[in-house]
Amino acid sequence: MPTVAGVDSSTQSCKVVVCDADTGKVLHRGRAAHPEGTEVPPEAWWRALRAAGGGLLEQVDAVAVAGQQHGLVALDTDGRPVRDALLWNDTRSARAAADLVAELGGPQAWATAVGTVPVAALTVAKLRWLAEHEPRHAARTARVLLPHDWLTWRLCGGPGSDTEPVTDRGDASGTGYWSPADGDYRRDLLALALGGHTPQLPRVLGPYETAGRTPHGALVAAGTGDNMGAALGLGLGPGDVVVSLGTSGTAFGRSARPTADPTGAVAGYADATGHFLPLVCTLNAARVLGSTARMLGVGLDDLDRLARAAEPGSGGLVLLPYFGGERTPNLPEAAGSLQGLRHDNATPPNLARAAVEGMLGNMAEALDQLRAQDVEARRVLIIGGAARSPVVGEIAAGIFGMPVTVPEPEEYVALGAARQAAWALAGTAEPPPWPVAAAREVPAPADPSPGHRIRATYAATRAALY
Repeated sequence: MPTVAGVDSSTQSCKVVVCDADTGKVLHRGRAAHPEGTEVPPEAWWRALRAAGGGLLEQVDAVAVAGQQHGLVALDTDGRPVRDALLWNDTRSARAAADLVAELGGPQAWATAVGTVPVAALTVAKLRWLAEHEPRHAARTARVLLPHDWLTWRLCGGPGSDTEPVTDRGDASGTGYWSPADGDYRRDLLALALGGHTPQLPRVLGPYETAGRTPHGALVAAGTGDNMGAALGLGLGPGDVVVSLGTSGTAFGRSARPTADPTGAVAGYADATGHFLPLVCTLNAARVLGSTARMLGVGLDDLDRLARAAEPGSGGLVLLPYFGGERTPNLPEAAGSLQGLRHDNATPPNLARAAVEGMLGNMAEALDQLRAQDVEARRVLIIGGAARSPVVGEIAAGIFGMPVTVPEPEEYVALGAARQAAWALAGTAEPPPWPVAAAREVPAPADPSPGHRIRATYAATRAALY
């Protein structure tokens, strides 16, 4: 029985699943923490991968890595990091992103060039920040990789080996200097970010091409970004839109054509299968519930119970969930805000429900942005840490106004990476048809008016403050 490993190297931790390559059955799981912060030594990711793998990576037939998108791994001529990697959620590059947008001629120019308008998260903005604030590090940068690229290279031998660093079209599409429509790098935009300097970039592999082999002989697949991994793990089909409620929130759907949103709300990514993955990302999702539970002095199970006890609309309370600034809408300096407090609605149940409605209200606006780019949405699949709360799926169906499926809790990013490894191992035209089980199905509401009112109140509150 051939076995494959999938790695999810996320912001907070590294997860590894080992699966039967033919059926997708999970045979082993491992997990190891990453350091906190918005800049991390890349070597810490490697240590976490080795710890989470528990020695099984030496025994599988193939492996693939899905990693957090956008991060900047700047390497010198010897392949060593010139500084700690800057992560996607480091917002110091917000001004750099705005400057780049202006220098190319505005949002439309960027959307046309690479399908995505730069914000602080994108690699191109972090390169500009590096050039402006750490020019010596920028001058030493001979090669630029993404987190998943770096780990894939390490699996194949890394610095000092004969293996060439590679990436895939999904993760490359989140850099701000690779065009999904053209399928090629825009080195002029790389030069724009670095004042004319153009470091080496990894070769972009196709969906089931291989990066090489580990020292133990396991095939190493191309890997991809975390959202592309989740889409592959879920077997995303036409009309499906995923709302992922983890550290960040994302809403994405599969598209047959590249998108170019000049508002900057929708990132026009490629996916890991040869198609496209228009995506909206927020900085705030599941942690909003955790912070609210802490404010109330309760656990997440109690927060679920309290939210269920309140009526739709939370008695008029509206929580804008910008606890860590926000990416969509682009408000990096914003803070969370609780509006509409009165003596009669200042209750724990209303606050608990307002947190859930605020988190989902932000994601509902993300779905609207996808629809504006002609992304078909007939069903929402909710994944991530917050999906474990039953009330989230129930409230989501009302706010989104469509059926909601909550798949069985699983490490879908790691599972998608494992599926990609099995695809590369098989060398077939399509990935293996691994099944995805649903834990809960919530139908669309018979009466959509409460959800409409919640969304209208949320939108009006946001517009009044920002």
